[in-house]
Amino acid sequence: MAGLLYFALGGVAMTEYAVSKIVDDLYEAAAVADLWPRALESITSLINGAGASLFAASTTFQSSISTPFMSQVIEDFAAMGKPELNRRSPRAIALRHPGFLTDLDVFTEDEIRTDPFYVEVLRPRGLGWCAGTAIFVPGGDTLIVSIERRFELGPVSRECVAALDRLRPHIARAAAFSARLALERVRAATEALGLVGLPAAVIGLNHRVLAANSLFEALVPGVFCDRRRGISLANSAADALLSDALARNSVGSGGGVQSIPISASEEREAMVVHLLPIRGAAHDIFASASAIILATPVTAGQAPSQQLLEGLFDLSPAEARVARAIANGETVEAIAAAHRMSAQTIRTQLKSVFAKTGAHRQAELVRLLAGAWKFGD
Repeated sequence: MAGLLYFALGGVAMTEYAVSKIVDDLYEAAAVADLWPRALESITSLINGAGASLFAASTTFQSSISTPFMSQVIEDFAAMGKPELNRRSPRAIALRHPGFLTDLDVFTEDEIRTDPFYVEVLRPRGLGWCAGTAIFVPGGDTLIVSIERRFELGPVSRECVAALDRLRPHIARAAAFSARLALERVRAATEALGLVGLPAAVIGLNHRVLAANSLFEALVPGVFCDRRRGISLANSAADALLSDALARNSVGSGGGVQSIPISASEEREAMVVHLLPIRGAAHDIFASASAIILATPVTAGQAPSQQLLEGLFDLSPAEARVARAIANGETVEAIAAAHRMSAQTIRTQLKSVFAKTGAHRQAELVRLLAGAWKFGD
């Protein structure tokens, strides 16, 4: 009978109806990723928790989906800039336990009393106890469900863990289904770019290719290399720029070169590779998508239009104007005179153009914008 007492654990009475509602919330979230916070709130209620989070093990906490209370805790922790303090998650994952674990399964009591993550992050916010599980979803990613409990309530009991373990198959199936749907969306995005003639691939948090269209695949291995360590470029100079851009994208840092010129060869024209970060959407953590990488050809023989330069290299209108003028053979002094500006202002804008295109000298910029820049290996 739906009204009969089902659980009475940790001071929380759960009916069959209440547990059934948690399961329903999980499967709704599986289909609509934005509903995961509500599902996490439901799970939290099972152990009288303060809040819960779901995050990809290979990311920082900024990529998590959380209940409102935990969102603030995670934001505060990220602002500290000390992700290494959290030794709890790596230890728990390493145990490969097919169920929920508590703090006392991962640390000794002495370690908990002195561990910086507990002392500096959790206890000042009234927390200090947890139940969590690692879910290994198709594609090799690991998702962590972490339910935090207020310190004053004491450790999560074995009875509560048993109740969570009964729900774990539903949590795992819902997460796996979300991951599958997210991957299908990723594939659809790359195919859509292919329809407009753009080689494109979606890059995961580990810098591996999650999905690519046929135009992108045709550039492997001549331009792109899909190695075990992640995506790379065959040209060593361009690959250094890509590696830097991927590293900055991993930590959410902007600036620097995001559009990378590739030299022309006998087989193909010059092109520009663009790294477009993926930010913010809840379902991204399921597909572990971090960026879209695409390539656009550069027509040889003439400098691109100012508007195209703005789009290709993320230049401001003023920077694009200077870049195009340099590509057309104008000097810094001539550009300054034409626009009634100081030569120093033009040089400052040109320096910014160099930073965004990866060029180091005006001659390199001219060759790049003419579509025939040769990188030296």
